[in-house]
Amino acid sequence: MARIEKRTLLRAPQSRVWRAVSESDQFGMWFRIAFDAPFAEGETVRGRILHPGYEHIVGTFEIVRIEPERYFAWRWHPYAIDPDVDYSGEPTTLVEFFLEASGEHTVLTVVESGFERLPAHRRDEALRMNEGGWAEQLRNIAQHVSTE
Repeated sequence: MARIEKRTLLRAPQSRVWRAVSESDQFGMWFRIAFDAPFAEGETVRGRILHPGYEHIVGTFEIVRIEPERYFAWRWHPYAIDPDVDYSGEPTTLVEFFLEASGEHTVLTVVESGFERLPAHRRDEALRMNEGGWAEQLRNIAQHVSTE
């Protein structure tokens, strides 16, 4: 099974990390995306990428599960950046955030799974790009939660 798993210790309490992960406006600040609605279990939200060079991309996030302060999961189309391609018929990957307290800090684990279900011509590049993308995003959230 093709998956990405990243784990980091964030120097912030679990409640702070939870807000950064589960509130769409907070999430958007460190992930560089502007969402059209709050995250709610069972709902679909859209977000326009704010990262330079990718502003033309609007991602769709299907919110799968929210377990306050512990677990947050959504589905999306990974590395769906070509504006001329309709990705809606493709399978999605599952992105999961696991939070656990570690003293005054928080261990955050991000898992993205399901790459093996993607079309063969996109699978390797999506996995490679998201592997690097999640490493960058963990640096972004670490900076975001340490500034409050």
